[in-house]
Amino acid sequence: MNELKTQSAKLKIQSEKGVALIIVIVLSAVALAIMTALIYMITMGTQISGLQKRYKTALEAGEGGGDVLYQLIATRAESAGVQSLSSGLNAVPGVNFSTWTTSADCVPTSGATYTGLQTKLMTPSNLWSPECYGGSVSIDPLTPSTYDMKIELGTTTKYSVYAKIVATTDGNSGGDLGLLTKGVVSSNSGEVAVMSIPFLYAIEVVSENGARIDERAKISTLYQY
Repeated sequence: MNELKTQSAKLKIQSEKGVALIIVIVLSAVALAIMTALIYMITMGTQISGLQKRYKTALEAGEGGGDVLYQLIATRAESAGVQSLSSGLNAVPGVNFSTWTTSADCVPTSGATYTGLQTKLMTPSNLWSPECYGGSVSIDPLTPSTYDMKIELGTTTKYSVYAKIVATTDGNSGGDLGLLTKGVVSSNSGEVAVMSIPFLYAIEVVSENGARIDERAKISTLYQY
């Protein structure tokens, strides 16, 4: 009788050892899955942070290039003003400014005579000739006719910024707040103030890392002058 009890106890212990082994295997698999998931999340988080950092850098370069185009708009494409702007920018370390690449065949179909960028700055886009668009409203860095301006920013890491005016709404002024109504003449009760209607420019900007074209940003802006 005692032998039977002893054998039964041994069988029970062996049976419990088998269950314990299965539980250990299951818990090990769960722990491994959790560790794998944590490593994956950490890796993906690092990659996403790097992508965001590179995108923000390209975006800031694009914003800088956009600011240059705004200054170019302020010159109204007058040669002396553009030359002064170009010289001033190229004197800054890490800046290589190329003047506009707008086709000289870009002309208004009616009205005043302008060519190239002056057409885009001074006339509404419904009067532009097809050459003003360069075949598309989008920018192709490999095709100079598809953008109006190119500037390179940076020293070690260089960013190329391409900008293009895709549409213009005609206006009558670009005056500052101090000259909007009275200008420089004395006012009187019979004087009628002229409403200021600014020019509006729809602008596309593309910026990209010269060494990594996948590191790029695109900006669409409505600029009031």
